[in-house]
Amino acid sequence: MSADSEDPAWRRRYPLRPFIAASAAVVRDGRVLLAARGQAPMRGIYTLPGGQVEVGETLAEAALRELHEEVGVVAEVVANLDPLEVIERDGDGAVMFHFVIHPHAARWRSGEPTTGPEALDLRWVTPDEARDLPTTKGLHGVIAQALAAMGDER
Repeated sequence: MSADSEDPAWRRRYPLRPFIAASAAVVRDGRVLLAARGQAPMRGIYTLPGGQVEVGETLAEAALRELHEEVGVVAEVVANLDPLEVIERDGDGAVMFHFVIHPHAARWRSGEPTTGPEALDLRWVTPDEARDLPTTKGLHGVIAQALAAMGDER
């Protein structure tokens, strides 16, 4: 596959600037929804549903749109959480990927999650259950923040 391919993973390699993304830590009955990534990079690694912010879209709007598009769930944003950076370098030290991800704590409203091209597997997990899965860096801290933001709804 060439660098000018239509594959999004290739188009995001060796960026001139970071990509901005948003995600949703959806809480339902004290559990958080995790998705095993269906695409590179990090295919099969569990993380929060989310994706790139589109022009003219707020971070929260992007998180909720991506959540619905990727897994079919509708939620309501409750709080902004601390952003994360994902920087991956190649063997020569050049930046191959750079994402700034803005997670949000969200309350589940409707829809049962369904797998698809963006999500190989979906699980509602407790923080302890999440620790038994291969996850993206920083995910456990985001889960803790999301559950704290939900307060007594757990």
